[in-house]
Amino acid sequence: MSPPNRSGREGPNEPFKRAISATLKAIGGKPDIQIAYGGDRASIGGDSVRLPEPPRGMSPAEAASARGQADALALRIACHNGPLHQKLSPTGRNARALFDAVEQARCEAIGANRMTGVAGNLAAMLEARYTRLNASKITSREEAPLEDAVALIARERLTGARIPKAAEALVAQWRDWIVEKAGAELERLPKSLEDQEAFAQCMRDLITAFDMGDELGGEPEQEDAEDEGEEAEDPGAEEQEPSGEDGGESAESETQQMEEDAEAQAEASEAQPDERREELEEAEAPESSDPWRPTPSGANEPRSQYRIFTEAYDETVSADELCDSEELERLRGFLDKQILHLSHVVARLANRLQRRLMAQQNRSWDFDLEEGVLDTARLPRIVMDPMQALAFKAERDTDFRDTVVTLLIDNSGSMRGRPISVAATCADILARTLERCGVKVEILGFTTKAWKGGQSREAWLAAGRPAAPGRLNDIRHIIYKSADAPWRRARRNLGLMMREGLLKENVDGEALAWAHRRLLARPENRRILMMISDGAPVDDSTLSVNPGNYLEKHLREVIEEIETRSPVELIAIGIGHDVTRYYRRAVTIVDAEELGGAMTEKLAELFEENIGAEGTGRRAATRH
Repeated sequence: MSPPNRSGREGPNEPFKRAISATLKAIGGKPDIQIAYGGDRASIGGDSVRLPEPPRGMSPAEAASARGQADALALRIACHNGPLHQKLSPTGRNARALFDAVEQARCEAIGANRMTGVAGNLAAMLEARYTRLNASKITSREEAPLEDAVALIARERLTGARIPKAAEALVAQWRDWIVEKAGAELERLPKSLEDQEAFAQCMRDLITAFDMGDELGGEPEQEDAEDEGEEAEDPGAEEQEPSGEDGGESAESETQQMEEDAEAQAEASEAQPDERREELEEAEAPESSDPWRPTPSGANEPRSQYRIFTEAYDETVSADELCDSEELERLRGFLDKQILHLSHVVARLANRLQRRLMAQQNRSWDFDLEEGVLDTARLPRIVMDPMQALAFKAERDTDFRDTVVTLLIDNSGSMRGRPISVAATCADILARTLERCGVKVEILGFTTKAWKGGQSREAWLAAGRPAAPGRLNDIRHIIYKSADAPWRRARRNLGLMMREGLLKENVDGEALAWAHRRLLARPENRRILMMISDGAPVDDSTLSVNPGNYLEKHLREVIEEIETRSPVELIAIGIGHDVTRYYRRAVTIVDAEELGGAMTEKLAELFEENIGAEGTGRRAATRH
């Protein structure tokens, strides 16, 4: 909970946050759970819960959505048995995503059926979620996640509630197919709503009906499962308490079960109700009090089916290796002239960002401390109450200096002209600005060496055109500025983006994985990766001999891996292209002219979010 502000009065949202926290503890049956506010999504981890900070001046819909996020977490705690869920989960990625999404819908349905207010809050949360994802604009199944459609239809069957208006287009893409394939299995779900194990068995049948039975893995072990009463009383049956099997258990029973089973507490993070589809992999986080570390895929994790026919002709090259010094100078001059008026606008935005960062660095204090520098503003308090101990302040160390930012720019042919000029200018000015603030910046680009496949395709033809060759083009990854290179030395390299013939096709998934690997090798504590793109991955040579969504599917896999298993913070900016359907943290702009504002604003949000979180942590540590 946030402390009072400098005037001694609490913030306007504090009563609302207290009410949400008390309700979450009551519904979840865990009065001792730690609740914090911050970030932009809700999550569970062990004995702690994080909720998004409510916006100032909330509308009724925003308030209901915030309550819905807390209710969804509380129901997950109260109605979900983590070890049982893990035992029954499919091993395949797609089947597990579907299984997890519907299990969360089951937990929410239990609460919605029993409490009218909770039902309204959950409906508002779902409406806000799918509005934020622009689900109403979905026009094909490729854009509509199957697990979301099944979870929403299951919710409809379990509660009788209508599909959220913002998600109707998403569900419409799949409804007929789902009902045709698994109508009978869907009808069985309401009968086992409060029996998690029976519900999970129905879900496994449903997954088989979807022709995904090969992702189920081996049949779940049935030992100690013949008599549910005996299982509940048997402490040797993997120490499992059937909390999900009896959603009607009292809060006291749930609390006792949570306290006795530390493993169940850790597994409670398997699915995040606020961003269920986006955070599925956080379920696998190992129980530990140590700082989080990336978790490698488990033995049962299906390997990606993405293939590369040959890497013999790929290249990772520095910009100054692709043309001589004189040409780079000429291209840089051409870039400067082309966007002369825009550079002033972006420079003003960058200076504003710099002032915000420097203000955090120079005037960032923690107040109401028991030791430190005497806070003269608190002297009247001491006079009135000499025993008052919280009268000191301390200057806060600013952590954004120990940060590296990678700007990954799409160098595909569709970026030719104004978009690539604006992207190069924004990257240039932001690199210079962040360097002044002590933040290291790396600028990377990605394209292909040739149209229509290049030498890779020729090698494939010479090999007799083997089926399903995978990626079939020569990719080119370009380093415009390395993180350790000063801006003045790399400045002219950005002119290379203006070179005729450089921009070709784009294999986004491999480029994102490459930039991510470079960031993981960096020593900085905080690593930020910003992707700038104007469309989905396209390579005609690859797509002509593979499924039409081959590159897009791989991009989604890479994004999921980074967002759920990596310490790297990933942001995406789409120019005339809706990237919010791929990335958890993303913004879409209509015109390239808006790029500078979008980049500076997203970076400012990240840095301010970090400073706020660090400050809250330090105050708590000091008081304890």
